[in-house]
Amino acid sequence: MQSLSGSGLPNSHQALLRNRNLLSGRVALLGVASAHLLSELPFSGLALSEHAGVFHALERHENWQACFGYDAPALADSSYDSVVVFLPKARAELEMRLALARSLAAENARMILIGEKKEGIAGAIKQLKAVAPQASKIDSARHCQVWRAEAINPVPGFRVQDWLGWNRIECSGIAIDVAGLPGIFSQNGLDDGTRMLLETLAEQPVCGDRLLDFACGAGVIGAWTQAHQSAEGKPVASVDGVDVQSQAVICARETYRRNSAAGTIFASDGLSGIDGLWSGIISNPPFHTGVKTDTSMTEQFLQDVKRHLQPGGELRLVANSFLPYEALIKRYIGRVERLREDKRFTVYRAFRGQ
Repeated sequence: MQSLSGSGLPNSHQALLRNRNLLSGRVALLGVASAHLLSELPFSGLALSEHAGVFHALERHENWQACFGYDAPALADSSYDSVVVFLPKARAELEMRLALARSLAAENARMILIGEKKEGIAGAIKQLKAVAPQASKIDSARHCQVWRAEAINPVPGFRVQDWLGWNRIECSGIAIDVAGLPGIFSQNGLDDGTRMLLETLAEQPVCGDRLLDFACGAGVIGAWTQAHQSAEGKPVASVDGVDVQSQAVICARETYRRNSAAGTIFASDGLSGIDGLWSGIISNPPFHTGVKTDTSMTEQFLQDVKRHLQPGGELRLVANSFLPYEALIKRYIGRVERLREDKRFTVYRAFRGQ
């Protein structure tokens, strides 16, 4: 096997470099996980990531058109001769990514699908062959499979709005409509952790006229909080939201629009990309990267959160009870209290000192 200078890259990116001879003409890369890939490719094109941090790294490559997610303005129909599709973490998202690939494809374009075996590439082949029956496997490398489809049938006109779905969720007598896209955490309804968090917000509200929902997902917490405050006849706080994933940002903005909620939805990798002080910060943070437990984002958030809380401001956070957040909250913010807990989840709160 040839030596790869990009050996620090994800396996799927290394597999592409091994098969870079397949890329010709105008190139589009969908689902880039590491901007270092672009430095290893001897040409330019379009590079899309749904991760805000990766997107900002892609922007530093001047010869490439960086795109953040499925609604990026630069996604032009029928413009690319080689379209690479990296397998998304959520299989439900692959159909949408393939649809975007077909809209970007020029006449007689080549599509390449790459994914790891442990991510489910074997099952994904059925989805690929549904849109490109002529697809064939051309390589197995770096625990990945590489599939190629020649002269795919372009289908221009991709709109992410066509993939939006809606769920109605209810908690403590308050119902809201929530937007969903394939692969979004809240697409299948209200999860138990968020429900417990909302119940504590109904019983013991976070005070303040401007709140922040960190890792806001589809915007459930902000929209529900404002609907509950309105129903109780209380002053309605503006609730801003921040999330690292493009689909979450899209869904949160749609959820806010449908429920007439007030607040700005930011795309940021943690709190590093936003400025401001809030009187309360609420979160049901993720702890998975793919199938692995990964608390690094929440640990970084807890290190950063104090400087975004007003003096006396509250952090309210729900997490799986086995995660080591209580000690971290105490270390970075101060005295921490358990508001509610069961065998699965714990709701914590802490206040920033004056």
